[in-house]
Amino acid sequence: MVKRETVALDLDAIFAALSHPIRRAMLERLAGGDATVSELARPHGVSLPAISRHLRVLEGAGLLKEEPDGRVRRCQIDAAPLSAAFGWLTRYRVLWEDRFARLAEHLEETRKKERKEERKHAHNR
Repeated sequence: MVKRETVALDLDAIFAALSHPIRRAMLERLAGGDATVSELARPHGVSLPAISRHLRVLEGAGLLKEEPDGRVRRCQIDAAPLSAAFGWLTRYRVLWEDRFARLAEHLEETRKKERKEERKHAHNR
């Protein structure tokens, strides 16, 4: 039971980290290779303290690793938590695809019945 709660907390942290566009953009940048904090901050036009807060959120979710490199900090992505989130989303995607397929079948059956009724009424006039 404790393990399930830990997984849920990890997913909560991952999705919370992904909820902000700046953090998503940082992860996209890091997917192309390591970057310094300044390189990650440059395109966003926000203060370095704000960038540091975003990095802490990503690091707390396990999505980012920071390493000192002289006087700068180099960041790299850790994709393992994304894999856990993808697995969770995939389970629900399959569920919804099945439900949408059944809905499509139901709608098609309903349309066929309606067309049949329309032809019947048109013929009886």
